[in-house]
Amino acid sequence: MKLTKFAGILLVLLTAAWQAPAQTWDTSGNSLLKGTYYFRDIYYDVSDGSGDLGEASALYGTITFSGTGTYTANVTLYDSSAGLESGPVTGGTYSIAASGYGFISSILYTGDLIYGLVNQQGIFVGSATETANGYNDMFVAAPLSSPAPAAGAFKGSYSIAGIDLSSGSPTTTINYLLQLNPDGAGNLGTGSLTAYVGQEGANKYTQSITSVKYVASNGAMVFTLPNTASALITGQKFLYISPDGNFVFGGSPEGWDMFVGVRTGSGAPSFGGLYYQAGIDQDESQLETAGVGILDTYYGALSASGGNIVGTQRLFSPFNANPLDFTSSDSYSTPSSNGAYSTPSMNYVVGAGGVRIGSGIGPFLGINVAVPEPNFTGSGVYLNPTGIVNAASSAPFTAGIAPGELLTLYGTNLADSLVIAPAIPFPIALGNVQVTINGVAAPIYYVSPTQISAIVPYELTAAIAQVQVITDGNPSNTVTMFTNTTSVGVFSVPPGGLGYGAVLHQSGLLVSPANPAQIGETVSVYLTGLGAVSPGIADGAAGPVSTLSQATSTITADIDGTAATITYSGLAPQLAGLYQVNLTVPSGLTAGDHFLDISGPDSYTTEVLISISGTTAAANSPVARRIVPHIAKSATPLPKRKPR
Repeated sequence: MKLTKFAGILLVLLTAAWQAPAQTWDTSGNSLLKGTYYFRDIYYDVSDGSGDLGEASALYGTITFSGTGTYTANVTLYDSSAGLESGPVTGGTYSIAASGYGFISSILYTGDLIYGLVNQQGIFVGSATETANGYNDMFVAAPLSSPAPAAGAFKGSYSIAGIDLSSGSPTTTINYLLQLNPDGAGNLGTGSLTAYVGQEGANKYTQSITSVKYVASNGAMVFTLPNTASALITGQKFLYISPDGNFVFGGSPEGWDMFVGVRTGSGAPSFGGLYYQAGIDQDESQLETAGVGILDTYYGALSASGGNIVGTQRLFSPFNANPLDFTSSDSYSTPSSNGAYSTPSMNYVVGAGGVRIGSGIGPFLGINVAVPEPNFTGSGVYLNPTGIVNAASSAPFTAGIAPGELLTLYGTNLADSLVIAPAIPFPIALGNVQVTINGVAAPIYYVSPTQISAIVPYELTAAIAQVQVITDGNPSNTVTMFTNTTSVGVFSVPPGGLGYGAVLHQSGLLVSPANPAQIGETVSVYLTGLGAVSPGIADGAAGPVSTLSQATSTITADIDGTAATITYSGLAPQLAGLYQVNLTVPSGLTAGDHFLDISGPDSYTTEVLISISGTTAAANSPVARRIVPHIAKSATPLPKRKPR
């Protein structure tokens, strides 16, 4: 049920603050949002099991951030039930951490928050994933130049990714990639559009753009695509442009679409490092067989290096019971001279300013925008604001942390030298270094000047976690994160969260392409982030042997979508900081490499592979036992992909 609907000329927002016992969100990054911005926020209410929309809203206009946590706005709302309304907004609030991660109070729904991230250029991308009102949305805002940009600011070659759900049905959802060549003098130039339509699956459609004019109006570029018999995308569009001209976004003034775009340069742009992302997905792969299009919206972060990506999306779908942190791996090729590269499910373009946009390939429709992280520097004992990651999967810092999870912390001057815990249980002070989470000392596996491995105390219950390093009595800055019940990450071989999972046969040998798992065989998966266990253990202690400590959350697994039976999930016996899942390889899988997926109630990871043979194993009796995986044998800190 909607608590507050935008109505009339004046809307006054109630202050919305995150409620967490004894902890508050870091607001030291509030100055990252300052000045007047253009924004667009698209809302979708799914009304049935087929994915049809019951209501949709487009909210757009200008929003002025104070730099100190409050905002005002001038807003237009186009709603499927109420029509077109506009008016001023006062009383808005926001809280942004040093990392750029935080939340803005919703304009449309009193008490709701839009979570997201802001980069160095002030671009904010996010989504209201935690709403109790059951809607999906995507929010984008970028600074408005002063003076407002004229027509000459829109010039060059642009790639624009868009999705249009204005029809209200997944069968006619349109996903497109638009190429425009504005000349800075009011002409869009010769352009083209490639598109996919929900019910048409992988069939691709094209549309030519010629003789279209644009005008600058209050800092926005306005143009109208002609309504011809063969056109898929038509009508008036409002396009907002960043101060450097490299990023654009917008949509229809009377429609429920969203597009994001980048200006492409003359040479292949670089792509690598940490990015903040948001997007909309509509999975149409079950439309023909089951009559359903599955919608989700998300925000999060991704780390790209050497052609590989590990990313996390805080994702909400009306087809899931609750929001979850979705961790996945991907690969990418070097962008071409126009910044383009593709994966099987999405076409991407990296722009001249480093922003990446993505457009889905049917039947996997959607749009994605990823903006480079801010630059961070610090003196003394310094903990990177984005440098706290899952030690197994390397999931970025936007993934919530869970009790018992093994973390890797990155920074500078974190320790005087490399020191490794000499024995189990792990100590809460090592090499004159302590790590505290909400004031509770965390067990430490190792410390070094740039990297620490520590375990989240089981006492963690607050919704917000504040992490700090204390070295030689000198405290670091505090990094603020959200917490989860679980934050599942599977270890990989080699370490880093990519490639093959740390999965062992019952003999203790590693599952690999040369020694694959058999259908019906039970294997042991080593991971972290399964959360609370019963019976409980002391922080830093080894998993017990006589009475196994099992995860209190329900843990599930599948291999490339085929459910696998779990016979044990809990702490790995005689090992500290590790969990173990015993699962039986299901029938119906072909020989070869498959993604291994493990999930808890609020997290899901699909970042590693498992090799499967085409043969069937003899029956075995799985037990949880001490099988020491390769990841636990290292005498030195485990190398991890360092966020950049």
